[in-house]
Amino acid sequence: MGIIENFKEWIGFSEEEEEETATGSESPEDRRNRVVNINATAQLQVILVKPEQFSDTKQIADHLNSKKTIVLNLESTTPDVTRRIIDFLGGVAYANGGNIKPVANNTFIITPYNVGFVGEELVGELENNGVLL
Repeated sequence: MGIIENFKEWIGFSEEEEEETATGSESPEDRRNRVVNINATAQLQVILVKPEQFSDTKQIADHLNSKKTIVLNLESTTPDVTRRIIDFLGGVAYANGGNIKPVANNTFIITPYNVGFVGEELVGELENNGVLL
């Protein structure tokens, strides 16, 4: 008995059940080889936020936990509040496997783990001009 069969038996799924649940001309091997994208129905959203105080970050963190991409505009915050917001949301992004990147002066994009970021040369240019993360 192979590892896969041992695992199936351990979780309570036997070959007999597999054959009983197969429909029509679908063989058990066809069912095993089927690939289903479980995130295919998820709707990707980008949310633009412009917080004015630190207390606004809870709602932004909730969006990040819902795997939404955030464009964070911090033009109207003081430098101290900006640093607190970046530190907090950077921690939320890190905990979820996401990233935070500057895209302009006082504007950042925060992406969940399943969203890639293209355009690293822009980030490098911003960091060279004094925008630090």
